[in-house]
Amino acid sequence: QLQASGGGLAQSGGSLRLSCAASGRSFSSYVMGWFRQAPGKEREFVTRINGYGYTTDYADPVKGRFTISRDNGKNTVYLQMNSLKPEDTAVYYCAASTVWIRTMRDYAYWGQGTLVTVSS
Repeated sequence: QLQASGGGLAQSGGSLRLSCAASGRSFSSYVMGWFRQAPGKEREFVTRINGYGYTTDYADPVKGRFTISRDNGKNTVYLQMNSLKPEDTAVYYCAASTVWIRTMRDYAYWGQGTLVTVSS
């Protein structure tokens, strides 16, 4: 089970930090990803991190502004979002996969989503 939190309202240029807490064992066995869905748009890949946090991958729109990290001792993955833009407004979802992949259908476990709103 995944529980995302940390969403809210931010101004353009501001920052927010999302958290996703996982229950269960073997958290480090999972690739953790963040996806987002803006109003009226399809859900899209944002970023992913491998089991021990050594490898990360970012979608081009967030590269250089967002940072994914994880603390396996706390079974938690984080998304630090800096230099936020209005186009970052979306519901953000964390997800877990057993494979290193961006494709949503390969993520078996999903959190409930947390809303991020960026005002201009």
